Amino acid sequence: MSANTTTVKVKKTDLSGTSTAYKAVAVVILILLVIVLAARGCGKISHRTPEGVVEGYIKAAAAGKNKKMQGCYSADKLSDEAKTEISSTIKYFQAHGVKDVNIDSCGSISENYSYVYIRYNLVLENEQEYPCISTYLVKVQDKKYYLYAPSEISDKISQQAAKDYQKFMTTKTYTDYTKAYEVFLKKNPGYEDKIAGKLNG
Repeated sequence: MSANTTTVKVKKTDLSGTSTAYKAVAVVILILLVIVLAARGCGKISHRTPEGVVEGYIKAAAAGKNKKMQGCYSADKLSDEAKTEISSTIKYFQAHGVKDVNIDSCGSISENYSYVYIRYNLVLENEQEYPCISTYLVKVQDKKYYLYAPSEISDKISQQAAKDYQKFMTTKTYTDYTKAYEVFLKKNPGYEDKIAGKLNG
């Protein structure tokens, strides 16, 4: 029999009499489909909490998503300072050759206002993880949280944030970060010079 004359017989099945096993498989497939769709929706920035918008900003930066990063600010038209900050962050992540980002922890530094730290690791092309820590000032507007644009940060807020950051540097979160960072540099001598060369080149 030649390949062009192959006959395929199709057996018709009455689904009304489907066994319990088939129904169980169908339920499992449906659950997996829901999980996949939910995972695809994780790219959306959450404005429900200060931590949510900060985590969203870092994830968008790692993925090079400029528009999503812009969405973390409340202004319809971003200032040049904010645009520069976004492009600089993306460029910095790209210099590392980031494949992904693993968020370790994210929380508030101060109880008096929304000053949020985020500790995360940049997953590099060689699967090593580069430890990072960043801080952001967050405001609430229309019951949603947004990052402060650089131009919105007053001298008073900036001075208070500097004091709070000094206290934060004594916490376990920060000391754990510095230890991890030192370990990385010992394993990768000259790494910072390499990144600086890429950024200045």
